[in-house]
Amino acid sequence: MEIERDKHTSLLAETIPIVDLSNLDEEQVSRAVVKASEEWGIFHVVNHGIPMDLIGRLKEVGAQFFDLPETEKNAVAKQAGSKDFEGYTTNLKYVKGEVWTENLFHRIWPPSCINLSYWPKNPPQYREVIEEYTKETKKLSERVLGYLSEGLGLPREALIQGLGGDSTEYVMRINNYPPDPKPDLTLGVPEHTDIIGIAIIVTNEVSGLQIFKDDRWFDVHYIPTAITINIGDQILRLSNGKYKNVLHRAIVDKEKKRMSWPIFVDANPDVVIGPLPELITGDNPAKFKPITCKDFKYRRLLKLPVE
Repeated sequence: MEIERDKHTSLLAETIPIVDLSNLDEEQVSRAVVKASEEWGIFHVVNHGIPMDLIGRLKEVGAQFFDLPETEKNAVAKQAGSKDFEGYTTNLKYVKGEVWTENLFHRIWPPSCINLSYWPKNPPQYREVIEEYTKETKKLSERVLGYLSEGLGLPREALIQGLGGDSTEYVMRINNYPPDPKPDLTLGVPEHTDIIGIAIIVTNEVSGLQIFKDDRWFDVHYIPTAITINIGDQILRLSNGKYKNVLHRAIVDKEKKRMSWPIFVDANPDVVIGPLPELITGDNPAKFKPITCKDFKYRRLLKLPVE
């Protein structure tokens, strides 16, 4: 299917970069992805090849799920006491500093790690849409990681192999931020960097994502046909610090519901996350200690020292 060329590519020249993936000059595209990842750690891609009608269906099934009665949403709830993240969770309380959101988390790839008990059965088309979207985002993520690998002077598959190759995990998270009558009291998501490889994000039309750069916060404005790419901690470490892990947060709106659909490309838990050996030289010593992905996440989530 031919994707309509984006008409909004000049809107955000003063904020995050926009990369047109339909450019026939692959070297120019690669340089743009690398530059954005070095300087910002976040960028939009337009003409990305994922059909807009599929993205529309993704948004539709996500919105329909959160419109269900609480009893139906709780059918896929995170299990009490579970150390894993999968399932439906909610936190809609007027408590200062608390998040104001409800979420649905579940793995979508590889098939060996999928637990369908966390996939909603309602709306009925949910599974079909997510499986189709997974195939498209895998292709996009591998293309982006290929450019980033080339930017390191390595083969295109270097970073995806560094994340675990065929065992790299893809996780769907759907975030629902209802209108918040007290937006100054609560947060959508506090400031953080992502502990994964990269995030591939679509949102609804209500802006709320903000990133920190040059000692100030930037709004990431909504472009209807764009997908946002975030660089996470794992790519920072694998690239030995060449690529930035973007500090970001989400704010809520007093009158409008905001939603986002990030897919997290995440290293296999047993993979060692450290600078790729090919990058380390006498002039470029390792900036990070090797650590397994599961240990890295454990230490980060408990705010323990990693290095």
